[in-house]
Amino acid sequence: MAAGCRCVRDSAGVSACEGDGGRITVEGPVVFGLVFTIRMNVFLMRSGEMFRFAAILGRYARLNRNGIRNSTTPCLVRAGRTLQGAAFNGPRCFRQRETRTLSYDERTESLTLSLRVPDSAASKMEQKSTFYQELANCGSPSDVLDLVDRCGVEPQCISNSLTRMWHTTKKISEEQRRWELRLMAEHPAFEKLCHSARTNAPRMHSHSLAFTLLALVKLGVSQSSHVVQTVLRVIQERLNEFENEKALSVLASCLSEMESSQNADALKQGLKLILEDRIPTIQSVMLLHTTMRLFGKDASPAIKQKLEKSALSMADRFTLLNVQYMLDTLAVIRLNSKPLLDVCRKKLAENVHSISFTRLMAILKSCGDLRYRNLHLFTSISEYLASTLPMWSNKQVMLILLEFKRLGFRPVALMDAFAERIVQKPDNFTLRDLQGVLKSYSFLNHHLKENQQAFLESVTHSLQSYLPKMSSTDLLKAISCLCVFGHFPQAPLEKLLQKEVLDELLKEESPFSAQQERLLRTLDLCLRLDDPALSPSVSPILHLRHSPPQRRPVDPVLLVALQNLLGEDAVLDSVVEEGHYFIDFVVTLPPNTDEEQSLRIALLCASPTSFCFGTTHPIGAMALTIRHLKLLGYEPVLVPMQELVSRSAEERADLLKKFIFPQQEKFKSVQDCEAN
Repeated sequence: MAAGCRCVRDSAGVSACEGDGGRITVEGPVVFGLVFTIRMNVFLMRSGEMFRFAAILGRYARLNRNGIRNSTTPCLVRAGRTLQGAAFNGPRCFRQRETRTLSYDERTESLTLSLRVPDSAASKMEQKSTFYQELANCGSPSDVLDLVDRCGVEPQCISNSLTRMWHTTKKISEEQRRWELRLMAEHPAFEKLCHSARTNAPRMHSHSLAFTLLALVKLGVSQSSHVVQTVLRVIQERLNEFENEKALSVLASCLSEMESSQNADALKQGLKLILEDRIPTIQSVMLLHTTMRLFGKDASPAIKQKLEKSALSMADRFTLLNVQYMLDTLAVIRLNSKPLLDVCRKKLAENVHSISFTRLMAILKSCGDLRYRNLHLFTSISEYLASTLPMWSNKQVMLILLEFKRLGFRPVALMDAFAERIVQKPDNFTLRDLQGVLKSYSFLNHHLKENQQAFLESVTHSLQSYLPKMSSTDLLKAISCLCVFGHFPQAPLEKLLQKEVLDELLKEESPFSAQQERLLRTLDLCLRLDDPALSPSVSPILHLRHSPPQRRPVDPVLLVALQNLLGEDAVLDSVVEEGHYFIDFVVTLPPNTDEEQSLRIALLCASPTSFCFGTTHPIGAMALTIRHLKLLGYEPVLVPMQELVSRSAEERADLLKKFIFPQQEKFKSVQDCEAN
């Protein structure tokens, strides 16, 4: 801004200053004969500037005439030179960066003095804008601290600085993150920034308080430190001021991850009381997620019901990211809401190609935690991964297969495609990858038809390359998996059945001795019943303790139904074979001709977990039982108990006929078709 005045002398020798604001008369001798033009604007009318104006005017009145003349020669004035400091014989600058300019009018032979004062508000805004621009360019916590140390930080910028420090560590490796946080803790400006956060916390906005607390926790600052506890106490005192849903969401998210302490627990309880009343009015999906996580799995059924109702009311607004987090959240709080899960499942299955591998893993893990299984969702994920198999590493595919194993789902397309990779490049698999292959393929009893033998040979080749490195336990588990497929490799068996290896496995002090003995007993059965062609150097397993099979009570309703259908003499229950296999019912059918032998049918009451999800394909352990019972002269029949429970007695009898006499039922169906 500029201001000017004009000083004139009348005939009586009286000096006066004239301007837009009026005329000021100066009695006594004339101090100097300059003409000033005073131009006052609205800014100078402010109360604080009136004193400034008086001080400036007094300073000009005290200037020495000769000093001004020496500094205002025509050549300087015509050149438009700015007069600062020494140009006025060293008068003190009243304000930083204040400038004064003299202009000379040749016609009137007068000088005009202009004073320019910077706008303080604009200057501060410019400095803040520059700070934020530099802050956005910082690539590490140390860069932010260097900026804070160089420029200082305003109280309102503390939260932004800490948040930027946290954001710079989010997308780096864990090792680099630890290194950056160590440099941060050792930086001299970090303690100053934490001190500033602690002292300015009472003056922060609720939004800034929430982000400050979150950043401090994420940066690994001790939760018992003075700064964290101070921020917690300030938030407690001002909790009713948290009206913004984003601030509440950030605060709830942070508290759900914090360790237990007096201030943190008190704040959690207070926030729960506030959010419980606001659940019906929550509009933000993210706030709903964080609220659900804050209440956790210990929330009362009434609160969980309110949360479920609120989530269903905004389900039509769920984005793909929302349903991913909702599935995670439901798993965290153990809320098995089928309507919500179906909403999430539908959107996930439709957009599986847009979901990252990490999120796919999280989805499968959440389904396992919730015991939620959906054939359409699992098939969509399996087919997508199979069609894009070159994109995924061996480790990634193995992790997915192990999650499917936990869910009991057999991803046929993915397992077929991955088996081709194993056959082509068996040497590209690590020992851990190989163990994952054996676990998943054997548990899910996946048979590759014409490629089965090539697959088993490739796996055996890879297994033999790791024999020197494998522990006795890992070797036993690997061979047990191969036994499911009826495959008995020579070299691994020779090493496993060495006396010192067996002694190590059967040590009673081992915490896994019972499990290892069970696996050895199964292996011994396989060697006796399957009778593979082995060299004489492979010795039998000796000194195994006798262990009775796990008996279970038979279903009396099913027993009565079988006796009514076949006769009491034809049905035996609770039969044990080889001291290992438990058979629920053995049905003996007389031969049709003299040349035939009587048929023994082993009815095995199978729970849903005995089959791969969504199919009647038996899992590995059940498949091994079926194979061995066939070798013992039985005709195994799996009876899915879940199908019998909800049926009437007549329907149950018809279903049993279908299982026991499949050929007759098939012949009857053909006759019915021909008759029609």
